[in-house]
Amino acid sequence: MARVIAVTNQKGGVGKTTTCVNLAASLSATKRRVLLVDMDPQGNATMGSGVDKNGVALSGYDVLTKRARADEVIVSVENSGFDLLPANGDLTAAEVELMNEIGREHRLRLCLNAIRENYDYILIDCPPSLNLLTVNALSAADAVLIPMQCEYYALEGLAALMNTIEQIQETVNANLQVEGILRTMYDPRNSLTLDVSGQLSQYFGDKVYKAVIPRNVRLAEAPSYGLPALKYDRASKGAVAYLALAGEMVRRHSSQKTTGSVAV
Repeated sequence: MARVIAVTNQKGGVGKTTTCVNLAASLSATKRRVLLVDMDPQGNATMGSGVDKNGVALSGYDVLTKRARADEVIVSVENSGFDLLPANGDLTAAEVELMNEIGREHRLRLCLNAIRENYDYILIDCPPSLNLLTVNALSAADAVLIPMQCEYYALEGLAALMNTIEQIQETVNANLQVEGILRTMYDPRNSLTLDVSGQLSQYFGDKVYKAVIPRNVRLAEAPSYGLPALKYDRASKGAVAYLALAGEMVRRHSSQKTTGSVAV
């Protein structure tokens, strides 16, 4: 059964969508069955996967409002090896329509439960804000992957996100865990980067991934071609970094299954 991971950070511009698309492609390259769920009305993960958000017949809106099942909405991203549940601006309307619905925060979880057996990993790209769509993602997830830059304001944002995770644990998803902290746009020549990185390791320990994502031009260019970096330039530092992240994630989960331990 799939491990469902919400990729989120309430602070924008941290590489959240970049991480979703490239991690999905990299996990797929390790022969894992992967579904990427776009829960951001901007539809950047959809476009970055090479799918025209305005050209899809059905989207996440139809899933959340029970107009269609998830398996009817999912499309195959053949050149990258993973499946996609696309999103576009219609998702904003879903928020409004669900406002007075009972159990509205669990809609996505119920939809994904029907298809979890089909995948090894389900990654959810969340909006950069705490709204009903984000709450649905965190309700559906087993764990949260947090991409963040190593800068002072990012630490403040991380503190706010941890409070949000605690609130979600207390209200809609008691089993939600922190999957890991991913350092993005990493520059080891910057002393602040090293300071913040040290603080993260001190507080979160082995929750901080050893893999780091560097600033990389090819990584930034790839979305405009509708491709993950792995397909755009396999030898680029960005592509290599996300392959390393996928490998680290798979090894962690294999180790947990072997020992029977569960991440906190």
